[in-house]
Amino acid sequence: MLTLFPRGFEEVELSGELELAAYTDAAGEARLREALGAVVSRPISEGWEEAWKQFHQPVWVGPLWVGPPWEEANAGDLAVVVDPGRAFGTGAHPTTRLCLELLVEQERTSLVDLGCGSGIVGVAGAKLGFEPVIGLDADAEAVEVARANAAANGVEIEVRHENVMSAPLPEAGLAVANIDFPIVEGLASRVRSPLMIASGYLQGVHPRFAGWRAVERRERGGWAADLLERLPPGGRPRRGVG
Repeated sequence: MLTLFPRGFEEVELSGELELAAYTDAAGEARLREALGAVVSRPISEGWEEAWKQFHQPVWVGPLWVGPPWEEANAGDLAVVVDPGRAFGTGAHPTTRLCLELLVEQERTSLVDLGCGSGIVGVAGAKLGFEPVIGLDADAEAVEVARANAAANGVEIEVRHENVMSAPLPEAGLAVANIDFPIVEGLASRVRSPLMIASGYLQGVHPRFAGWRAVERRERGGWAADLLERLPPGGRPRRGVG
């Protein structure tokens, strides 16, 4: 579905089953039937082009307000405005919120977002006072979107079109990796940061990486995020459990 409809599709729970629905035309329906076989087609009501916006509501994480451009933040909120639809990361997904929850509690230092998607973590970090902020992503469109979101929010972020599994990773006080677990696992030995926020996996997964220890864990909606601390030589932690 992500390949056929990269701009998004709808998920609906139906009596123990998950329905995936895409708003498309006859050509899109044909592609879907060719890929999946059994497809049900239904007419849609007038005004469907705007109906998807109801699924993108603002969320609050500490001082951060994260929402789409057609909503308005409250006075005093640190507004992170993200236009959904072109790259992963709107603030609504549990892993993004979990990463932001951990991010707001960390000491303001340099920040690198590995697999930055829409750039939401980097933008939020810059709003919170992290500096400098660097984002890396292997998807060219994600890089374009992240740069556009940074500009729209009036913050400076260096976004690089690079594969986090092969490119040299920049040094930073804090790294964030909200990606699939096998990639997070592969990054553990490559990250050049004393702290890492890791997510993108279900709550049944508990990262155990050589040279790292878990400091804090957050769970939401069946997903999890962990704050990990790199162990210095000798294996003694730098600080107490948070």
